[in-house]
Amino acid sequence: MREVGRDETTSHLPQVHEARNPGMALDLDWVLSARANTSAIERRAATLPGRRSVKKEYQAAWLLKAITCIDLTTLAGDDTPGRVRRLCAKARQPVRQDLLDALGMGPIHTGAVCVYHDMVPTAVAALEGTGIPVAAVSTGFPAGLSPLPLRIAEIGESVKAGAREIDIVISRRHVLTGNWQALYDEMKAMREACGDAHVKAILATGELGSLRNVARASLVCMMAGADFIKTSTGKESVNATLPVSLVMIRALRDYFDETGYRIGYKPAGGISKAKDALTYLALIKDELGNRWLQPDLFRFGASSLLGDIERQLEHHVTGRYSANYRHAMA
Repeated sequence: MREVGRDETTSHLPQVHEARNPGMALDLDWVLSARANTSAIERRAATLPGRRSVKKEYQAAWLLKAITCIDLTTLAGDDTPGRVRRLCAKARQPVRQDLLDALGMGPIHTGAVCVYHDMVPTAVAALEGTGIPVAAVSTGFPAGLSPLPLRIAEIGESVKAGAREIDIVISRRHVLTGNWQALYDEMKAMREACGDAHVKAILATGELGSLRNVARASLVCMMAGADFIKTSTGKESVNATLPVSLVMIRALRDYFDETGYRIGYKPAGGISKAKDALTYLALIKDELGNRWLQPDLFRFGASSLLGDIERQLEHHVTGRYSANYRHAMA
């Protein structure tokens, strides 16, 4: 992995650089031809953590890059306006100023702040003037089992409240029963309800039964107009994994090769260590190239990842590890 340049790391993204995916007609021949060689995928994924190793200033540069790709998230039942405002303050200043000064870095911020619908107005107000978008989890998150008209209405309310990104959850039953037309129609209706807000389709991959289903669901959601595909809600028993990521990333590549549209990718849930972030960035670089390493095309769905990254940056600057409580999120 090469060093990330200063301009790349400090750019105040996300910004829209790509033509937005308009979707396409459902191509069932393409969907049903999608396969996943599980043993080969698992072998490839097992080699990833050891194949790419970056140290010292190069590692610091890549960790700073990772910060700009984080959707800083709070999705707890006891969320309060005060907690959300503190999280937004952390999104605006994710790394202590003394560490940035020591690293010779200008200001950076996270890719977005992700909250429940009820907290969207609070987050929008707290982030006013920063360019940091608010993402709302909608459509009956995390199960997605409320009636479709209510899920569509929830999207509309989140957009009206100021959310610029909507993380929706698909109906897993459509995947498990092979009802690809129903999944396509549902995703297309949700995309239309989002209007100008970008939509991230959460596949809940840990509940889809097979990697083949993950590949097919990824294609269907992109055909229906998804701007991002996302692994998980973070609430499943199995969330983001490297094998699942490899399958989804290759579906992104196939879709780009076929249509010319780049779709974003968001692994979410269970990514809490800086070393894991580096592995995912290496996977993206290997499979998709540098363009996908920008926040308009790649995000981490995480709440605790930022704290460990900041801790590793402090170690790089001082040679000492600090206590975790010194890097609280909110």
